[in-house]
Amino acid sequence: MAIEGPSEDTGDASAQAEARIAADTARIKALTRRLRAAMEGAAPPPGARQAGDLLARAAGLWWGEALKGEGRVAQPQIEAWGRVLTAVAEAQRQAAGGAMPEDRPRPRRDKRFSNPLWDSHPWYRLARETWEATGDAIEAAARDLPGLSAADRARLLFFARQLIDMMAPGNFLATNPDAMERAVETGGQSLIDGLENLVRDAEAHGPAPLVTLSDPGAYEIGRNIALTPGEVVLRTPLFELIQYAPATAAVHEVPLLIFPPWINRYYILDLRPENSLVRWLVGQGFTVFMVSWKNPDPSYADVSLSDYVTDGFLRAIEAVRAICGTREVNAVGYCIAGTLLAATLGVLARRGDTSVASASFLAALTDFSDPGDLAMFLTDDMLGAIEAEVDRRGILDGRHMARTFAMLRANELIWRPAIRSYMLGKAPPAFDLLHWNGDSTNLPARMAVEYLRLLCREDRLAGQGLEIAEQVVRLSDVQVPRFTVACEGDHIVPWRASYSGTRAMGGAEVRFVLARSGHIAGIVNPPAQGKYGYWAAPQDPAEAEAWKEAAAPGEGSWWPLWRDWLAGRSGAQVSARQPGSEGFPPLCPAPGTYLRER
Repeated sequence: MAIEGPSEDTGDASAQAEARIAADTARIKALTRRLRAAMEGAAPPPGARQAGDLLARAAGLWWGEALKGEGRVAQPQIEAWGRVLTAVAEAQRQAAGGAMPEDRPRPRRDKRFSNPLWDSHPWYRLARETWEATGDAIEAAARDLPGLSAADRARLLFFARQLIDMMAPGNFLATNPDAMERAVETGGQSLIDGLENLVRDAEAHGPAPLVTLSDPGAYEIGRNIALTPGEVVLRTPLFELIQYAPATAAVHEVPLLIFPPWINRYYILDLRPENSLVRWLVGQGFTVFMVSWKNPDPSYADVSLSDYVTDGFLRAIEAVRAICGTREVNAVGYCIAGTLLAATLGVLARRGDTSVASASFLAALTDFSDPGDLAMFLTDDMLGAIEAEVDRRGILDGRHMARTFAMLRANELIWRPAIRSYMLGKAPPAFDLLHWNGDSTNLPARMAVEYLRLLCREDRLAGQGLEIAEQVVRLSDVQVPRFTVACEGDHIVPWRASYSGTRAMGGAEVRFVLARSGHIAGIVNPPAQGKYGYWAAPQDPAEAEAWKEAAAPGEGSWWPLWRDWLAGRSGAQVSARQPGSEGFPPLCPAPGTYLRER
């Protein structure tokens, strides 16, 4: 009987497998070369060395205390070592076929450990418990270490927690069960796709890559975001002014002028039609104007805070009054624009100018006496590093601000997206809020330093006074009626600090609203979604907690509450206004040209 050789099908399959292995190997080598090139020669972000210096100084203090043999330093380490030895023994027993040990109370529970293998598999359970024990010991050492000022201790705890989160076992391939399962399921393709994603981000951002949070091809300005009809009616070196087309036959007499932050682009307030605040306001019968800031290059290095007030805020206010033929406007400031809107109102008050009928502050910080975790980046050494960087470049790169804000929510904005992109090899989701969050802009060098030093670090607006636009202004100078919205889960603007800032302003007509959710989602919350909710009450108590105890909860969006408040300060109904007027002809359709610049 003849012995049959391998079939042609078997040979074809073997050849295809070898070809695929060769192609994958070549692709990995090419990607590795590109990654090496992207990571070489680029400087780390400003402030990285200063954080490292603090950790190194703390390590030196710890060793000094440990050599003294004092129990308060050694005890957390002894406890951690005991926990690790127990975990090792249990893992060995389980690996040898013994019974699974009884579940102990988990020190922490979060989405990082949702896979059942973190509890049922000896290797992953050991990795998790070792990390938890070590992290607790590091945090205890930072909390109890003598020889540090209160400010340095707070910074040390912040950066220690950053280090602990960075070392979480899920951030490494060998100790991430989700990544290992997916690699097996995809025959390794997920790892190649992940390397592709890492190279993409490294080539875009250098040695400290920003993870791409949203599918870059899912959204395009003017195609499916920033769609509300309107016209650019004024263009200056600092901003474009957009007037939106009316959606009602009659409108409120007093126009509404919105100042968005210039560390991101304005379309956060004009995303998709179903969640666009601008489109909703136009539909409620308001004449809406939007400032679209210029994304500065190094030629803007000497532009100051005063320039933003005089050539930005005040010029836009005057243009809107002229276009609509009104004595007043209602002004809105979101985030950093709310901070400078308060300063602008102080300048107007000092001049005896009543051009602004009311002001609305959305997730804006005006009192920086307690800026939350942002204080970690406002120390002299950190600011010195930033100043050296902007002096060299003429701008503060928007990517630095993006990294800083991401560190305030590192698990959600750094590590979890990194795992999804680089270790699971998944494409980023189509998410409009995250798309905007990744679309950062630069800051002029002088303005950035003044903002960080005078406002954030020295808190001059709430304290000794801020010299700006030839005036010295304080929050108490602000006398106009105001509507302030803070967000309970805001990682950038602590809501209690927002309350303190608006209470430090003058005048008696105030409405304070606390929205559920965070810095973005708490603001972009259209009524049709019926999400989140809020608390609202007249602003009377001196303390934020007392206000919240007296506040009444509301369902869904705070937008209708704001609409009704604005309507009472927006005058009678007049015929709808088409964009432009004499002296302000339409220049181009919204969203304009500045928004498209990269």
